Amino acid sequence: MKTTIDGLLHHKKKILPICKESSCIGFSFIRTGTLGVNVKPYGWNEPLSQRPKVTFYSIQDRSYNPGTFASACAMHVVQLKKTMTARWILLLAVVAAAHAQFPNGRILEPPIPSHCVNRVIHERYADNKGYFFSWRDPALRGVEEDWLSARNYCRQRCMDLVSLETSDENEWVKARIIQDKVKYIWTSGRLCDFKGCNRPDLLPNEINGWFWTAELQKLPPTTNRQQNDWSEGGGIGKPQPDNRELHQGGAAEHCVAILNNFYNDGVHWHDVACHHRKPFVCEENDALLKYVRYTNPNLRV
Repeated sequence: MKTTIDGLLHHKKKILPICKESSCIGFSFIRTGTLGVNVKPYGWNEPLSQRPKVTFYSIQDRSYNPGTFASACAMHVVQLKKTMTARWILLLAVVAAAHAQFPNGRILEPPIPSHCVNRVIHERYADNKGYFFSWRDPALRGVEEDWLSARNYCRQRCMDLVSLETSDENEWVKARIIQDKVKYIWTSGRLCDFKGCNRPDLLPNEINGWFWTAELQKLPPTTNRQQNDWSEGGGIGKPQPDNRELHQGGAAEHCVAILNNFYNDGVHWHDVACHHRKPFVCEENDALLKYVRYTNPNLRV
């Protein structure tokens, strides 16, 4: 029996925050309790008091083999219960979506406690959460990474690529991109393009299948232009996301970047092929911090 506690995967008394992508499929789910965590998968305008609550589950997998665990899926299987309604919505169950565009055995990595202790915080947002801007670090100045490498750099430090969950946070991050004259950055945004993404609420994927991987929060449909920040233009002048590179014979554009007026279209979100290299913004991740604090009680993280 494995259970998720504060978003962490457990097996009996051993905490396992990592698992192979193939091991994240075919679980049965048992409700274990509600944790008062606010999430917002529907857009920026919904009041905090009306947002769903997260319910964590036990996860049972008869074929489970601890030795096969190799990539951080973290199985945040959640149930979202709308306040004052009976609607229950199952949010995305798998974080490790790297399989589609990173087929060469690359994995989503777990945190490294010593790196978490020594993580660099360049600025804190209004909620006191810390942010790291790669271009401000002397060791990374001029360095650009693909989407998965950027995520892993952040995750090793108990952070993750930034998730732009509110319009205020989105504008706050964009202001720093403009101020520092950065051409583009990676976010944690990604299209659901792996096993399980054929759920009715995620179809069609190109409209309803985008989510913040760091927080497992769905983005509003791309057709709802008031509840997101997709650019109205791109390399071929079409509103984003447009999957331009695939249509031109290249890779699918399944990751979300912020581009700084790259196409004379302002500072907005673009779908970009995940193998491209960019600077990045890390945001402290509560689940990873809790995991490291739980497993390393003597560390001041």
